[in-house]
Amino acid sequence: MIWLTILLMTAIVFVSRYLFLEPAVPLRLNASARRLLRYSGPAVLTAIWGPIVFAPEKELWVSAENPYLIAALVTFLLIWKTGNVLVTILLSMGVFLLYNLVLVDYLFH
Repeated sequence: MIWLTILLMTAIVFVSRYLFLEPAVPLRLNASARRLLRYSGPAVLTAIWGPIVFAPEKELWVSAENPYLIAALVTFLLIWKTGNVLVTILLSMGVFLLYNLVLVDYLFH
């Protein structure tokens, strides 16, 4: 049953991608649908990172002790100021690691 589910989901994903990406298929979305789909990427990404940043312990945690929140704020500031994705990723991961491993224990305990 699990393999059948995996195969069916694979088929559904493939067909849905194929219909919109294959140039020979005459299926086109109208302007309203395309404009609506522009928001799907940011919405999905927000649904992924929102709970991780604001509720890593399964409840709302907005404080200076939350390393995910601090790293998210640093990430936002870095990408806003530099515009460089690679530098932002490396520096924000370093801040998260430093804050999580060293500063949280030193500052708050």
